[in-house]
Amino acid sequence: MVIFVTKFSLFVFNYLINLFFPKVCVGCHMLLRSGETIICTSCRHELPLTQHHLDPKNEALKKFYGRIDIQHASAFLYFNKKGIVQELIHNLKYKGHEEIGTVLGNWYAEDLKKLNLESPFDVIIPVPLHRRKLKERGYNQITAFGKTLSKNLEITYDCTLLYRKKYSKTQSKKNLLGRSENIENIFDVQFSEGNHNKHFLIVDDVLTTGATLEACSRALQKIPGAKISIICIAMANS
Repeated sequence: MVIFVTKFSLFVFNYLINLFFPKVCVGCHMLLRSGETIICTSCRHELPLTQHHLDPKNEALKKFYGRIDIQHASAFLYFNKKGIVQELIHNLKYKGHEEIGTVLGNWYAEDLKKLNLESPFDVIIPVPLHRRKLKERGYNQITAFGKTLSKNLEITYDCTLLYRKKYSKTQSKKNLLGRSENIENIFDVQFSEGNHNKHFLIVDDVLTTGATLEACSRALQKIPGAKISIICIAMANS
């Protein structure tokens, strides 16, 4: 009897929550239908997929040509201003909707399983936030995405190896030169012999100029025998 009452109470509670605070799609803000999670079916079909995983020499990889040696680079979606992906990233980064990273990570993992790499990924490394920024925001927006890839691809997730030693303001309105000057030497690594000769997969939210990811890569290259790859949720559509 007690169990029945508890389940009934939970049902009533959930019903009232959905009645007064209905779940809506983070992309278009329409009510989610039964079976839909975070993103409605219509928005999911409209997501601008890059299909980078099908092209070993895709545009994401070309961002780093002549700058740093990268084994693989790809992004899941194209980022367009005022588009659905911008809405997703905004909610993920500033509104606390970390579940967006989980959903997108589950979807992209299915594509990444099809990659044919000479050297498989060993460790997933999130682009770190400075401890001050982490305290301000309360979470790293890329954590859920990275951990979901880690689970699906059965790869170790390590958020302690790479760290940001300098606090810096947002890079979004700076040009490539300005960003490079700002982020030079702000990342560093704390590693042991067990990290030698590993293939590190850096994950981030949006690939724009690639300056931050280049800086992260250079820090990781201090590790003997390190190989670097990069995966982002989205890439700015130029």
